[in-house]
This record gives sequence, C-alpha cells and structure tokens, in this order.
Amino acid sequence: MSFLNKLFGKTTEEENIVTKLNIGIILGSTRQGRVSPQVGEWVKEIADKRGDANYEIVDIADFNLPFLGTTDGSEPGIAAWNQKLATLEGFVFVVQEYNHSITGALKNALDFAREAWNDKAAGIVSYGSTGGARAAEHLRGILGELKVADVRTHPTLSLFTDFENGSVFKPAELHLTNVNAMLSEVVAWSGALKTIR
Repeated sequence: MSFLNKLFGKTTEEENIVTKLNIGIILGSTRQGRVSPQVGEWVKEIADKRGDANYEIVDIADFNLPFLGTTDGSEPGIAAWNQKLATLEGFVFVVQEYNHSITGALKNALDFAREAWNDKAAGIVSYGSTGGARAAEHLRGILGELKVADVRTHPTLSLFTDFENGSVFKPAELHLTNVNAMLSEVVAWSGALKTIR
C-alpha cells in the first residue's frame, strides 16, 4: 500500500489481492524402490493443512534429465525443468543420504539450472542412517552457490525408527513440530526474497 493510501485509509483493488507463494517439494531420488515419494506426500499433507502457500510435489524423475555435459542440451526435459523451477518461489528438498552425500540425480538436477534457483529460499527434510544429516550439509553448500537461502530448521528422519523394514514410511509424531517450523521459515524467507527478484 502506498504511503498516501495508507495515510487516508484507501486501498486499491490490486493491493487487496493476496497471492500465495508457490513452494515446490522436490523429490531428490530417482532410483527404483525409492521412498522419497512417501516422505514427499507426508510433507505435502502437513503443508496443505496450513493454507499459507501453494505446495506441489516436483519429482526430478519426471524430467528425464541426461547427465550434464553428455548431450547437446536440447532434450525437452531440460527446458521443462527450468520452466518448472521458474514458477516456484521456494523449495523443500526431500533428501536421502548416499555415501555421506546427496544422490547423483539431485546434484545433476541442481546443476541443470542457474537463474531459476537464484534468490529463493529452501528447507530440507532428510533421511538416512544418521537422519541424512551429512547429505543435508552437502546440499547446503551447493544451495549457497546457487543463491538459495536455506532455512535453519531441519527435520531429520531415521531409517531405523521412521521406516518399517527400511521401506514403509511411518514417521514419529515428534517430527510434526519440526516440519511445521521449517515450512514457516521457508514461507517467510520466500516472501522476503521475492521482493529482491
């Protein structure tokens, strides 16, 4: 609202329209038998109850990205990936730990875009034998280079206590508080960063 309109209590129709942010929940694995879709749906279910943003699951497997540098870059999935990211104002990464880091598929997807990541915010939900903490730390370094501001609150899920037989996701109730806190930070930061893009 402009200063004069605020001073005289007037608002324009445009100023009364509140647009919700678009937040993508990015599934960071493409392997057969992966559990990231279960985790992503759980995060989305929690997020949708909040009503503070438009949340959608973005599965990197849907884009059939080649390995960076191995083709001429004309595959339609590359353009579609960048176009999808450009419609999003924030992200929640569902990250699993492989050999103390993120998956090759996620790193490849991160590298296939540049400006579409810039000046946006992200949260991380990780899982693994140590809650995926080491993968999340690697991801934070990559996000910094891509000018993505990652929030502090970080839900960590254990393969031993939050997954039955390592394959059926059954999260402990205690994670709900952390997921909601992380989402609050992502929405707040995404809104703030939108003003500088």
